[in-house]
Amino acid sequence: MSRLAVPTRVGLLGWPVAHSRSPAMQNAAFAACGLAWAYLLLPTPPERLADAVRGLRGFGLAGANVTIPHKAAIMPLLDEVTLEARAIGAVNTIVRQGERMIGHNTDALGFLRALREGGFEPRGCRAVLLGAGGAARAVLYALLAARAEVVVVNRTVATANRLASAMSVLSTAPISTLSLHDEALLQVALNEANVLINATSVGMEPHIDHSPLPESISLHEGLAVYDLVYSPRRTRLLEQAEGAGARPIDGLGMLIHQGAVAFELWTGQRAPLDEMRRAAAKAP
Repeated sequence: MSRLAVPTRVGLLGWPVAHSRSPAMQNAAFAACGLAWAYLLLPTPPERLADAVRGLRGFGLAGANVTIPHKAAIMPLLDEVTLEARAIGAVNTIVRQGERMIGHNTDALGFLRALREGGFEPRGCRAVLLGAGGAARAVLYALLAARAEVVVVNRTVATANRLASAMSVLSTAPISTLSLHDEALLQVALNEANVLINATSVGMEPHIDHSPLPESISLHEGLAVYDLVYSPRRTRLLEQAEGAGARPIDGLGMLIHQGAVAFELWTGQRAPLDEMRRAAAKAP
């Protein structure tokens, strides 16, 4: 067998990973571009993460995606981490350069591209961000890069305060914080906002029939409502948005666009977005 027939391999490090749509999406992209590449699932429990990184090196993988719960823990195991990934505090893509493993974060750019694809321009907007965990960090970084004014809302306001403090050095754009339980102030913030982003897990199993917003909260017509949840694509929050005349945008676009940026980093080729979108939408 010729060396050209051996596929170049990339994979997904996480625990668990069986549910991921990334293999279908990335393998469709490789096929569309005529690349002999293969995207593999690499289920990795936390105690085996260092072994997995050594395996990436030893088996000659060209790179990897990184998902929960490893996005922060993997950073000290790499040879270099980009400034953006370091600022966000998470790596979701690894690119092999020679013998060096470089950590990137494509979530922030993927989010901005998905938001714009959904018809909303975030530059200079007023945003309400629900959540203060790992996903929220990438979203907040992206919004600050777009010079947005952001209100971070979380059940535990101290967690929101820590996130705002960590990110405040990156931008002169204002960051405010609120408790999710302060419903009167949350309603005021939403009335003044151009976009609402859900970066919590509410809307996914086992909370599939729940909204991240308190029942008393109303949405206004014209508000863009972006839910990072993509399974299911039609969440309770997006149903609320549609009913209020707001603009619902589901989370599949961020999955596609962060994956497209990773594809381009690995291959140096433009990502075939249409093929990736079709594959991601069809994947179970």
